[in-house]
Amino acid sequence: MTESRKFSRRHFLRHTAKLAVAGAVLPLSRQTLAALPKPASFSLPKARSLAFEHTHTGEHLALVYAEDGQYIPESLNTLNHFLRDHYTGAVGQIDPALFDLLFQMKQNLSCEQSFQVISGYRCPITNAKLHNSRGGGVANHSLHMEGKAIDIRLAGLPLTDLRDTALSLRVGGVGFYPQEQFVHVDTGRVRTWHE
Repeated sequence: MTESRKFSRRHFLRHTAKLAVAGAVLPLSRQTLAALPKPASFSLPKARSLAFEHTHTGEHLALVYAEDGQYIPESLNTLNHFLRDHYTGAVGQIDPALFDLLFQMKQNLSCEQSFQVISGYRCPITNAKLHNSRGGGVANHSLHMEGKAIDIRLAGLPLTDLRDTALSLRVGGVGFYPQEQFVHVDTGRVRTWHE
């Protein structure tokens, strides 16, 4: 086989990421999602992958976002769109370090299930409305507006386990919201709070 006909692993992964982008944000039932085969690249040791279910849009997404220490731009763009402000549709730039934090949490928990997303990016207008209507439960200068925060849970996992795992990494902020059933994690300064 000639060099021009050989495909590198990087080319394969980029092609796989493009295919994932093409169908990534289609709403799928849990049964359909479970029946889908995982791309071969998910088993590569140097590939970092994540899976999400969005609680507000009903969308599901599973993709490799980094390989061989490099972020895959197409995957980051897909993640930016998936984690858009679900109130307005505004798309922000999500900090890739947030994906690394989630990936490390997944590794530490030894879990394969999808993160359930309650809130990703928030545009300033949405954040101001939520701040004014929720009696201070939403920060005025929330890191959600900078794409550095996400509110999540994992089905079947106690919320305290998710919180404790995030705290053990000492990467950024960790907020515990047992009434609303989510944990806030961000890539800001290390701090913690309980609502």
